[in-house]
Amino acid sequence: MMTAEQQRLKVNAGKQVPLEQWGPYLSEREWGTVREDYSENGDAWNYFPFDHANGRAYKWGEDGLGGISDYFQNLCFSVALWNGKDKILKERLFGLGNYEGNHGEDVKELYYYLDNLPTHYYMQMLYKYPQQAFPYDDLINTNRHRSKLEPEYEILDTGIFKDDKYFDVFITYAKHSKTDIAIKIEVINRGKIPAPITVLPTLWFYNRWSYGGLETRPVLKEINEYTVKATHERLGDYYFYFGRPDDRFFTENETNTQKLFGKPNATGICVKDAINDAVVNNKNVEELRKSKQGTKFSPVYKTVVPAGGSKVFYLRLCDEMKSSPFANGFEQVFAQRKQEADEFYAAILPNNVSADRLLIQRQALAGLLWSKQYYHYDIERWISTGDGISPISYQRQHGRNHDWLHLKNQDIILMPDKWEYPWYAAWDLAFHCIPMALIDPVYAKHQLLLIMREWYMKPDGQLPAYEWNFGDVNPPVQALAALEVYRIEKRNTGAGDIDFLKRIFQKLIINFTWWINRKDPNGNNIFEGGFLGLDNIGVFNRSMQLQGQMELEQADGTSWMGMYALNMMDMAIEIAMNDPSFEDTATKFFEHFVLIAEALNELGMWNDEDKFYYDTLAMINASPIQLRIKSIVGLTSLFAVSIIETNVLQKLDDFQKRITWFEDYRKKNNKFWPNEERAEENKILLSLIPKERLVALLQRMLSETEFLSPGGIRALSKYHEKYPYSVNIEGTEYTIQYDPGDSTSNFYGGNSNWRGPVWMPINYLIIESISKYGDFYGDGLTIEYPTGSGNYLNLKQVAGKLIDRVASLFEIDAQNQRRLHGNYNWFYSKPENRDLILYFEYFHGDNGHGLGASHQSGWTSLIASLLTEQAQTKPGYKQEEKVVIDEEEEVAEEKGV
Repeated sequence: MMTAEQQRLKVNAGKQVPLEQWGPYLSEREWGTVREDYSENGDAWNYFPFDHANGRAYKWGEDGLGGISDYFQNLCFSVALWNGKDKILKERLFGLGNYEGNHGEDVKELYYYLDNLPTHYYMQMLYKYPQQAFPYDDLINTNRHRSKLEPEYEILDTGIFKDDKYFDVFITYAKHSKTDIAIKIEVINRGKIPAPITVLPTLWFYNRWSYGGLETRPVLKEINEYTVKATHERLGDYYFYFGRPDDRFFTENETNTQKLFGKPNATGICVKDAINDAVVNNKNVEELRKSKQGTKFSPVYKTVVPAGGSKVFYLRLCDEMKSSPFANGFEQVFAQRKQEADEFYAAILPNNVSADRLLIQRQALAGLLWSKQYYHYDIERWISTGDGISPISYQRQHGRNHDWLHLKNQDIILMPDKWEYPWYAAWDLAFHCIPMALIDPVYAKHQLLLIMREWYMKPDGQLPAYEWNFGDVNPPVQALAALEVYRIEKRNTGAGDIDFLKRIFQKLIINFTWWINRKDPNGNNIFEGGFLGLDNIGVFNRSMQLQGQMELEQADGTSWMGMYALNMMDMAIEIAMNDPSFEDTATKFFEHFVLIAEALNELGMWNDEDKFYYDTLAMINASPIQLRIKSIVGLTSLFAVSIIETNVLQKLDDFQKRITWFEDYRKKNNKFWPNEERAEENKILLSLIPKERLVALLQRMLSETEFLSPGGIRALSKYHEKYPYSVNIEGTEYTIQYDPGDSTSNFYGGNSNWRGPVWMPINYLIIESISKYGDFYGDGLTIEYPTGSGNYLNLKQVAGKLIDRVASLFEIDAQNQRRLHGNYNWFYSKPENRDLILYFEYFHGDNGHGLGASHQSGWTSLIASLLTEQAQTKPGYKQEEKVVIDEEEEVAEEKGV
């Protein structure tokens, strides 16, 4: 028997695209993105700044506060607010552009993704809205004048939330069916005196008609004083129901060209920000009241919320005309869907962890689900057309991403952070799919296959990195993610999806070949790759063009490719157990792994004095220079590890014969061999690292004076705090020093920093790798943890201890404080805020405070995977069956459950 949500997911699994028609697909930020940038110089932040967002129509998508849309974002809904003092409506989240912040772009709002289901039959988020004028100018000016050595100036630093003078705005969605959505907006006054607020639930159409994307302009039309009909040629008819408002305003989702560019408006006063001007500035109010149709609509509710009290507003959006849309227990659907969400998570999350750890997991997964976003970008059309503001330019036709004309994206994709990074990144997405597999493995598989499709992958096999530069190179983690998703689904359901492995394996071979052809210029299995997503980890920009006499041979590029080869071997073996025709490819990737392991260990990357792997600067007619930086560049060598059970080999005769011959040949000729066997346990270990080098690396990594921080493994050794590393290259001095917090370097922009903080994806890979070593060595290999403590543990135990350290970033302590909230625990210690958790991009290397993007629950939601894995390995673990609905309650797909 399945929970209601599991039944809905079972229905979705049969779809070509396993998604609901309606979900949280609306971005938190569309302005300042590359796809909205039609400038000649590629300055996206200044071409479309925040100040334009409320009055300028977008070309490639929409954004809003806590919003939803249909799959193709034809029709959008979100919430707008006004406290009576702000200079604009709060229609979207405010933040600083890259040039405004002392550490780059940064959202300056307080909002939290509290709950969500994979089918989005229940969703809830919380926005905290100040009752005083929002401190836009203070946030801009103070951050602008701070140096990189100072912390960011956040909204909690402004004093605007002192004395609890703010509203908690809960936005909750509960579906009656897949096309019938109940909406609840609850506004709670946390202050000590009554406070006024204006609430504007807003419905509008994505402006496709401006570029000819529609034959007929859609329309929102008043049916009566409580109902608006939405008609769209692609979506059909929808009806928007609402309670008695104080005003009803229609306008058009068209740019206010008069205000922004001094050109007459094609639609007169009915422009995108007309409702804003009517409410905030009392402008054109009577004219707007007379309008009974448009492409944007808001009922307006003006109210005063008593001290400590609340006001609730109900709405409904559905594809049927209803005479009494709020009758017959309308409100009960919220309680029903919330109960179904509780039952779903009780069924899939471990039952042997603390309540606080369950909270951490559930909010992490909620944030992951809220990160689904409609992403629309056709580079060929973007380059060859204008936006009605700027003409087509030669510079843009030959500028950013001009060689990615095949890329035509229009899909729902898991974003790293819907405000800070409202565009997909190849390696982020791979990590996102791992925790997604806990709750919706079918969608996780869909996402991994999607980025391999021909409208994403370049014809030569390169995967798109991210919209700022699709040609950049991210670490090749897609094969690892595919294996993890496969194994999670197999472990939880008892059946592995071999067809999925086959499909993605074929595409990964193309990508693997691209790496071999493009990133191994000398053919010696030493790989380049540039910054590989690890911003600022090198002594200089590792993506910069070196002079012709030099090449950067990268320890991490080589290690990532060793991991990639092993992942492909493991995948081929798994498939070959069902389809012997894949046996040869298992052999191919095994042998390639051996050659990469040999190159890493014998071509100058290992430093025997430091017991560490380093990048090497190879120069013609000069000795190579090892760049002796103790960073995760050297620790990536841990990631390539696999265990083959000998009973598997017995079923793959040709594979076994080939690796036996290959081993004998290499050992007879005194060549490097990367495996180790434990005959008593019928296991073979494959690893980039010989055992003695593994021990040396772990001793350094587990030292609290180097990599081991209270919250996990640092990206750069703390050793470099006292001992910065410098190198002189042809007269130029380059230096790197440990930075535990925000970046002090501009290599990759102000928000880029791998010089010391704790990053969740790297910790995930380290923990998973150490756990595999522990599976092989058992108690036969113990290590001091921490180094110098005299306390010896086996590697499985070390992995568990590292999970505990990472979990301590999120867990609440006896003082009702969470390490990640840092200096703001005074705010989060309040009863109403105690259970609110943010999922930051990275964490301070010394104190664990959250830094970077505050809602990067994409890869930081890996904490949910780690906590589940740890719980499942505890002695006696057994996931009990949870409360489920009766089978008779299952109904047809179109009616929901």
